[in-house]
Amino acid sequence: MKIEAKEEIWPLQHPFRISRGSRTEAEVVVVTITAGEQAGRGECVPIKRYNQNVHSVLAQIDSIQNVGDLDRHKLQQLLPPGAARNALDCALWDLEAKRTGKRVWELADFQRAYCSRRPVGDAHASHSEAATSNVLDVYQVVTSFTISLDTPEKMSDAAAAAARLPILKLKLGGDEPDLARVEAVRSAAPKARLIIDANESWSPQHYQQIVPALSELGVELIEQPFSADNDDVLQTLDRPIPVCADESCHTTADLQRVKNRYEVINVKLDKTGGLTEALHLCEGARENGFKLLIGCMVCTSLSIAPARLLGGVAHWVDLDGPLLLSRDREHGLRYRNGKIQMPVRELWG
Repeated sequence: MKIEAKEEIWPLQHPFRISRGSRTEAEVVVVTITAGEQAGRGECVPIKRYNQNVHSVLAQIDSIQNVGDLDRHKLQQLLPPGAARNALDCALWDLEAKRTGKRVWELADFQRAYCSRRPVGDAHASHSEAATSNVLDVYQVVTSFTISLDTPEKMSDAAAAAARLPILKLKLGGDEPDLARVEAVRSAAPKARLIIDANESWSPQHYQQIVPALSELGVELIEQPFSADNDDVLQTLDRPIPVCADESCHTTADLQRVKNRYEVINVKLDKTGGLTEALHLCEGARENGFKLLIGCMVCTSLSIAPARLLGGVAHWVDLDGPLLLSRDREHGLRYRNGKIQMPVRELWG
């Protein structure tokens, strides 16, 4: 078994800005694992928030080059959750699919495990009558589209350009214009469902001041309003809008800590360390009464493909990374009116 890893840079269509900073390109690491004539691929995004960079991720991948009989289960013990393990885990899933001639969802037995567990009353359910509850229907999963943090006027313009899409996710900054930003987007896209992401930028005072108005504007989800180190304040606050844990929850080990603070868990493969742990986290979250959001970093379709498999059992899906790029990779996922197609074999899985 041979492991190769390399950095790739993908330019964005427009600068992408959140409360912690902005970027103009997606920086990813691609892993290829070759065994005999078959090769599997996986992609990850090093996350500065978690003290990762391309150099540290490549070093982690290099550290297991000489491990014999590497498989997904052994990998969980060799590397901690994070970007490096994600790329390797997804490459191993892809390799197994190539070797067996089966798709990853067959290997993971998605039909048995998840078809009977669709979210009750979620937005995707409106499509499920024709889909007969099949979580793997090609265009069943609906993703949000991200509007970057900016002035209310510029966010309004971006929302107007995306007003035909069913769900918009707004990046907010914890400052005074936040409410004006949401009002401007609501005016520009009156029919869109709205979710917001504060990226740990809010204070409790800001939360208390803005949330009643956000509820009136129809916002249906607030993602990570407070720092992961100080989110215990959520236990003392009213939550008329469901609150989603992103930075506060990485793996199943975090679920008990975030109970009574959040209603929703954002499952990202770059946090869980791959599809293997993401499957466990989805199951554990559901057993503990959480709803699910399947999220992503700014990335190509190779990152989104494994996460797309989880979309059918989530209440919200935020897998728009490739839509933010100037171009995607060959055989990339197809998006139609906010819905995401399943990956083709040539891409992954």
